[in-house]
Amino acid sequence: MDNKARNKSKQDWNTAHYTQIKVSVDPVIASNFKAACIDSGISMAMVLSDFMCAFSGAPKLKDVSLSKNDSLSSRRLRRIRTKHLIHDLVLVKAAEQSYRDNIPPNLQNSQRFDNADLAVTSLDDAIDLLLDAFD
Repeated sequence: MDNKARNKSKQDWNTAHYTQIKVSVDPVIASNFKAACIDSGISMAMVLSDFMCAFSGAPKLKDVSLSKNDSLSSRRLRRIRTKHLIHDLVLVKAAEQSYRDNIPPNLQNSQRFDNADLAVTSLDDAIDLLLDAFD
């Protein structure tokens, strides 16, 4: 199957299984969002879908969900699971970063601030390592 036929097949499948939504946002926000997604290795659609699920109360839809009996013998499955793990770590890091950034100035030399800062740094390192795992 050539690339043109493969792309057409993928487009047909996406049309049958997904609804396209157009979002208009400030160009700076859009640019920053796109850059953050590229930096973290997560698709913009995945971030928006997860947000929509969280906002609406719907369960998150994952490409692959593994039970105890499932195998990670396929490189594709390992890559997908790693992408999901990275996505979750990015969300945790953002929450921890927000927590750290909202610590009052009089507590920014405290153990509480240092612990939050260490968590952000450690999560960032973990994300970088996972991104490098499948380069």
